[in-house]
Amino acid sequence: MADKITQKIGFTRAKEMYEQLGDAEMVEFFEKRLAQLEKRSTAERKLTPHQQENEAIKQGIVANMENGVRYTIADMLVTFDCFPETMTAQRVSALLSQLGERGTKEIVRTEEKGKAYFALAS
Repeated sequence: MADKITQKIGFTRAKEMYEQLGDAEMVEFFEKRLAQLEKRSTAERKLTPHQQENEAIKQGIVANMENGVRYTIADMLVTFDCFPETMTAQRVSALLSQLGERGTKEIVRTEEKGKAYFALAS
């Protein structure tokens, strides 16, 4: 199966075809469309309110953790003060995964007898 044709690929192909046909008006049209796509793709995107809340929670998790101490998600939910009242274990797990995937690898996950523990990366 062929790769999916994106707008950029489609507009580029169309522009090239109209160039071959000598239709300057259509070439100009597709050049403008390509410029709009480029502008939209490079625009700075703001975080949604939920994403902003998640970033604040992740910072709170890291700030509450102590070096050399391993935490379970249940421990964190009880002892950390950075969570909203509606916080779930699943959401904490997702945020911890994101912290572990970041380029800095802030959190390390270990497993012992089927139970997950999280600690600050050394």
